[in-house]
Amino acid sequence: MMATSLPELSAHERTRVEDYLNDKIQVSADFESLDSLLSTLRAQHELQRKQLAEAQETLSQATKASTDHAEATRKRAEVFNEQQADIDRRLKALTGSDASDEATRRFEASIEKLRRLELSRGYVSLLKEAEELRAPIAKTSYSKGALKSIQSSSRSSIESYSRLRNIVQALKAAQPAAEGAAPHLVDYVDKLASALREQMRSDFSKRLQGTLEKMKWPSKDLYFPDDLKTQWEDQVGLLLDLQTPELRSRDTSDRGTVNPTVLLPLNVMVHSLELRFKYHFSGDRPTNRIEKPEYFLAHISDLINTFGGFFASSLQPILDQKAQAVGSDLEWNFYNASHAFITALLPILRHKITRYLPQISNYPQLLSHFVHELMNFDNDIRESWNYLPDPYTDGTWRGLTWEVLTEQGWFERWLQVEKEFALARYKEIVDAPDSGHIDYEGVESSVTKPTKAAIRVNDLLETITERYQPLSSFSQKLRFLIDIQITIFDQFHERLHSALEAYLAMTSTIGRTVQGTDGASVEGVAGLERLCRVFGSAEYLEKKMDDWSNEVFFVELWSELQERVQQNKDTGKNVAGSMTVADVASRTSQAVANGTDHDASSEGALFDETASAYRHLRLRSESVLTSTLTSNIRSALKPYSRVSTWATISATVSSPLPPTPDLAPVLRTLSTEIAFLSRTLGIAPLRRIIRQVLLSIQTYIWSNILVRNSFSTASATQLTSDVEHLCTVVDVALGPAAQPGGSASILQKLNEGLTLLGLRVNTEDDTQDPAPLGLWEVEKRLFKDNESAREMLAELNIETLAEAEARSVLERRVEIGN
Repeated sequence: MMATSLPELSAHERTRVEDYLNDKIQVSADFESLDSLLSTLRAQHELQRKQLAEAQETLSQATKASTDHAEATRKRAEVFNEQQADIDRRLKALTGSDASDEATRRFEASIEKLRRLELSRGYVSLLKEAEELRAPIAKTSYSKGALKSIQSSSRSSIESYSRLRNIVQALKAAQPAAEGAAPHLVDYVDKLASALREQMRSDFSKRLQGTLEKMKWPSKDLYFPDDLKTQWEDQVGLLLDLQTPELRSRDTSDRGTVNPTVLLPLNVMVHSLELRFKYHFSGDRPTNRIEKPEYFLAHISDLINTFGGFFASSLQPILDQKAQAVGSDLEWNFYNASHAFITALLPILRHKITRYLPQISNYPQLLSHFVHELMNFDNDIRESWNYLPDPYTDGTWRGLTWEVLTEQGWFERWLQVEKEFALARYKEIVDAPDSGHIDYEGVESSVTKPTKAAIRVNDLLETITERYQPLSSFSQKLRFLIDIQITIFDQFHERLHSALEAYLAMTSTIGRTVQGTDGASVEGVAGLERLCRVFGSAEYLEKKMDDWSNEVFFVELWSELQERVQQNKDTGKNVAGSMTVADVASRTSQAVANGTDHDASSEGALFDETASAYRHLRLRSESVLTSTLTSNIRSALKPYSRVSTWATISATVSSPLPPTPDLAPVLRTLSTEIAFLSRTLGIAPLRRIIRQVLLSIQTYIWSNILVRNSFSTASATQLTSDVEHLCTVVDVALGPAAQPGGSASILQKLNEGLTLLGLRVNTEDDTQDPAPLGLWEVEKRLFKDNESAREMLAELNIETLAEAEARSVLERRVEIGN
C-alpha cells in the first residue's frame, strides 16, 4: 500500500510522511502498535473527507446566491432606467421644454408657487381665526368674539384672548423658518391681540376700581365685608388671569437684569397711592423740598409698612392659588404678595428720582446726601421686608441705588463728589492746630499714643466705609476703597514720612548749619515727641488696617476679588471696571497678581501694600527713636566717663552710697525722657527701645569707664552703686512697663564685671570663718590656665564673660595692677 501511494505524493508531502513515520516508529517495539496507528489515520482521513465535502457544498451555494443577486441587481437597474426615462418624458411634456435641466427648473418654480399658496392658505386660516377671536374695536361691530363675552362671561373672554395671544406667539416663532414671510400679517394680528388686551384690562380695572372705592381704599380703616372681599378677590383673579399669557411669553433668561413685572391688580390699587405721592412731592408743595429727599423716600416706606400687612393676609392666598395653577415656570411671579406690592410702588419712586437727579447734579452736598439716603432706603427694604423680586436669583436685591449709579451712570459723578468731600475733610484734619498733638485720652493707657490727626483720619476712613458698604456693585466698592480710602492713607503716610525726614534733616550737622535750626525744638523730650508723633501714628493706623483686613466686609471684598481674578485669568478681562489685575495689585496687595495660585493669594489682604508702607515707617521711626534716646544718654554720660579719681576714692561709711555727682546728668536724662516715653509708648515698643538703650549704656560704661581706669575696693563699690542707681531710675521711670527682672537683668555683662571688680581682699581674720572668695584667690585661679579660669567663673556664677574679659577686668584693680 505504501509502495503504490508514495509515487503519487509530492516531494514536500513525502518528507512530511517520512518525518511522521520516523516519529511514530523509532524502535522495533513500535511495530506492535502499527494496527492502532493505521486505524487512527483512517479515522482522521474519513473526517477530513467529510469536511471537504461540506466545504464544497457551501461554496456551491454561495456561488449560486452571488449569481442570483447580480441578476436581481441588473433587473432593478433596468427598471430604474425605464422609470427615469418615463419621468424625463413626462417632465418635458409638462414644462414644454426639450432640455431636462430647463424642465427641472420650471417644475421647481411650480412647486415653489404651490408651497407659497399653501403657506398663504395657512396664514388666511390664522387670520380668520384671529378675526373671530378679536373684539369689535372702534366702529366695527361683531356679535361674536371676546368683547361680547366680557360682560356675560369674563372667563371665556380671557380664554379667547389667550388663544389669540398664542396665535401671535406661534406666528412670531415661525417667522425665522419662513424667512420673514408675511411680516404685515404678524404685526396685524399682534395689534389685534394688544387692542383686545387693552380693552379687557380697562374694563376689569374699572370694575376693581369701583370695588376699591366701596372699600374706602386706601384709607387705614378699610371697609371690607365678606361680599366686598369676594368681589375684590374675583376681580383681582381676572386681572391676574389676563396677565398670565404675557408672563408666560416673557423671556426668563434675563430675570436678574430687568425689573420684575408689576401685577395688574396691584397696578390698579397703587394708582391712587401714586396720585397722592405726586400731590405731595411735585410742584411747590412744602413737602417737596429739594434738600430733603428723605421725605419722599420715607413716604414710600410708610406706605409699605402701612399696607404690607393687608396684602400679605388678603392677596397672598390668591397668589398661592395662582402659583399652583400656572406651574413652576411662572410661580415665582406670585410667591410673595408684600414683595409684589413693593414692586408696584418702585416705579413711582423711579419716576421721581429720574426727575430729581438733574435738579441736584450741580449741588455736591445734595447729591451726596441723596445717595446716602437712597442706600438707607434700600437697606431698610432689604432688612425689614427681605425684599427679593425673584426668589430664584442668587444674591440680594441690588436696589435703586445700583440703578441710579450703574444703569443711569451717576457713579462717577457721585464718586468725585465723595472724594472731594473726603479730601477736604482730610485737609481740615491735618491743618487743625492740634492735629500734631499726641492724644493721651483716645486710646488705652497700655498702647502707643497716636496723634489726634491719626485718630481723626481713621474716624474719617471708617465713616467712608459706612457710606459705601451698602453698595451692591463690587467694582464700585473697589473704586471707593482705592480712589478714596487708600488715597487718604497714602497722603497721610507721605505726611508722616516727610515729618521724619524733616527731623533727621534738622538733627544732622549740615542741617543745623544750613537751616539754623533751633536746638531746643529737636533736643531732649521735644525731639522724642516729634518722633513719637510719627511712630505712634504709623503704628496706630497699621493696626487699624490689620483690624480692617479681618472684618467681614473687607474679607468678603477680598474673596470676591480673588474669584474675579480666577475667572478672568484666561480671558484677560479687567478685574473691576477699567482696573486691571496689575492696577489693583499695586494699590492693594501683590497677592492679587498671584491670583492663579489660590493658596498664595489667600494669605493676602486688601491693605497689604498700604500697611507695609506704614510698617516700614514705624520700624524706621522706632529705630531713629532708639538711636536718638541712646545718643542723648551717651551725651549725658560723657561727664561721668571723665571721672579720673577711681583709684584714689576712699571707703565711706554711708549706706547706701550716694551716686557720683557726675552721674547726675544721665540720671536726670533717663528719668525725664524714659518717663515721657513710658507715658507715650505701648509696653512692647517701650521695652524694645529701653533694652537697646540699656545695652548701649552697658557698652559705654564697659568701654569708657570700667576697662580704662584702675579701681580700689571702695571705688569699685562706688561704681557698682552708681550702676544700681542708674537701673533704679530706669525702673521707676518705666513703671508698669519695667522689664521682668528689672533693668539689672539686661546689664548682666556689666554686673558680672562689677562682681569681679569689687572682690574684697581677705585678711588673716577671714580665714577663721567661711568667707566669699577673695581677690587673691580668684586672681590666682583665674590667671593659672583656662580650665581653672572657667571653674573659677562658674563658682562666681559668671556666665557671659569669657576668660580673657574676666582677666582684663580683674587687672583694673589697683592691687593687681601694681
